[in-house]
Amino acid sequence: MRAPAFWSRGKGGLLGALLSPLGMLYGCGTGARQVFVKPWQCPVPVICVGNLIAGGTGKTPVVMDLASRLLARGGRPHLVSRGYGGTEKGPLQVFADRHDARQVGDEALLLSAIAPVWVATNRQDACRTATVGGATCMIFDDGFQDPSVIRDLSLVIVDGGYGFGNEHMIPAGPLREPIVKGLDRANAVIVIGEDTCGVIERIAGRCPVLRASLKPGAEAAVLKGQPVFAFAGIGRPEKFFDTLRQAGCDVRGTRVFDDHHNFTRTELDALKADANRDGLKLVTTAKDLIRIPQQARNGIAVLTVDLVWEDESAINALLEPVVRHGV
Repeated sequence: MRAPAFWSRGKGGLLGALLSPLGMLYGCGTGARQVFVKPWQCPVPVICVGNLIAGGTGKTPVVMDLASRLLARGGRPHLVSRGYGGTEKGPLQVFADRHDARQVGDEALLLSAIAPVWVATNRQDACRTATVGGATCMIFDDGFQDPSVIRDLSLVIVDGGYGFGNEHMIPAGPLREPIVKGLDRANAVIVIGEDTCGVIERIAGRCPVLRASLKPGAEAAVLKGQPVFAFAGIGRPEKFFDTLRQAGCDVRGTRVFDDHHNFTRTELDALKADANRDGLKLVTTAKDLIRIPQQARNGIAVLTVDLVWEDESAINALLEPVVRHGV
C-alpha cells in the first residue's frame, strides 16, 4: 500500500482524529512487546537498521553501505530481511539465480548482491542459522520494533523531507511507536536528504545524528537530458521522480503503483506502449526492476542511487565496536 496523504506532516484532519483511538491501541501493543518479550543474545554482533514510521525512508541503501564497509574490513556480515511481499517464511538463504521477488521480496534480492541474505519471519532463527553458516555479524533490514534479539547497534533512518509525518500512530499516521520511546532505544539517527521537516530540532539531542544523501547512480550520465516516463512501486515514489530530475532527466510522465507491487504483463505492456507512443524512455527503480521478470525487462531503464555520507568518519566510528568484535 501507499502511505495515505493525511499521514504527511502538517496533515491529519478529521480522518486522523477519528483514527487516533486505534492509533493509541497500536502504540500500546508496540510498547507491550518491548516490555514483555525476553530478548535473545546472538553470539555475534547485531546491527539493526530501522525506522519509526511505516513506508520508505532509505533503510536498504544504508544496509548495503554498512555491509560493504564491514566486508572491506574483513568481516563476514549476513543480512536479515522479513522478505516483505514474498511467500517464504524461512529461515532461507536468498540466491538471485534461484529465487524471485514473489518468493523472498524485492529488498532481499537487492541485498543478496552485497552479502549473504536470510529471509525469516523469526529473526532469532535467522541469526542461529547464519552464525552456523559463518556470519561474524548480523545486519537487520528493518525490525527496530522487534525486541526478540539484543542489538549492539540500533540505527533509526529518517527521511529529512518527510520526517515523522503527522506524528500520529498507525492508522491515524505513519508512526509505528511514539517518537521519544523509539529514540531512547536508538544509538544514532541517520537523516537522509535535506532536513526540511526540522527532524534534527525535533530530536533535540536525544541521540547522535548523522547526515547522508541519496545521489543518482552511474546510469544518470546516460539518462541525462533524455525525455522519460517514470514508474515506481515504492514507499515514496515522489523521491524517485525528484531524483530523476536531479539527474537532469526531462520527466514527461509518471505512474505510481503500490509499494512492493508485482507487475503484470498487461501493466508492463501498457507502460511500454505509452512511453513508445510519445517517444519517451521508460525508467524505474532498482527495487522495481527486480520485481519484473527477466524476459520482460527489455526496453526498461533503471536509475540506481548511491548513499553519500556527510561525514564518513562518524559512521566508521559507530561501526568500530562491531568491527572489533565481529571480524
